[in-house]
Amino acid sequence: MSRSKVAPLSKTPALRKSEKAAVKMGAKTALKAKLPAPALTTSRKALLVDGSDHAFRQLVHTLLAFLARHETVREGHAAAIGLAGIEYTVLISVKYLGAEGDVSVRELAAHLHLSGAFVTTVSNKLQQMGLLDKLVDPADRRRLRLMVTQAGDALLASLNPTQRQVNDVQFDCLNADEFHQLLGSVERLVESSERAIALQRYLQPRGTDTPAPSRGDDRPPRRKKI
Repeated sequence: MSRSKVAPLSKTPALRKSEKAAVKMGAKTALKAKLPAPALTTSRKALLVDGSDHAFRQLVHTLLAFLARHETVREGHAAAIGLAGIEYTVLISVKYLGAEGDVSVRELAAHLHLSGAFVTTVSNKLQQMGLLDKLVDPADRRRLRLMVTQAGDALLASLNPTQRQVNDVQFDCLNADEFHQLLGSVERLVESSERAIALQRYLQPRGTDTPAPSRGDDRPPRRKKI
């Protein structure tokens, strides 16, 4: 009497798919284990977590994302009153610095971390538009004082309600302590970045084109009569 052979139970499609996924995942894990770790992009222990610079890279890329979005916000403020971003920044900086005393080109350039020549170019355009005045300092006739005109004041006042709402939302993630800590950190980062740029230029091989340190917005401001 012959015994009938019992055919093995066939696996369901879902089970076969699960096994294939497991095999594929195991292959990826094995491949990843064989890849060498990327070279560190910083050697400062304070910037490493368990010997890895992954968090540092995340910080750098997140800062880039924030700066891109903040530039969009600035351009939006400027466009609302018919100015280019850098024109708006210079105008509002003169307004707020002027509340504390006289404002010279040198003081404005230091405040914005821009070159004096660049600030002079932008302020001249704002003067031509009737938004800034340049007055001779009676105490030192070689020194010019920058002042926002009535037209400039009116322009900034028209922007203020929208500007305040947008700024409130953009920075609503910070409490008072975090705000002051961030302010100090960013100021120090600007200074250390200047040193980093100088070092980078020094270490570049001769004959290699290197970007000049960014000292201003190289895009030509849009002209618009107000």
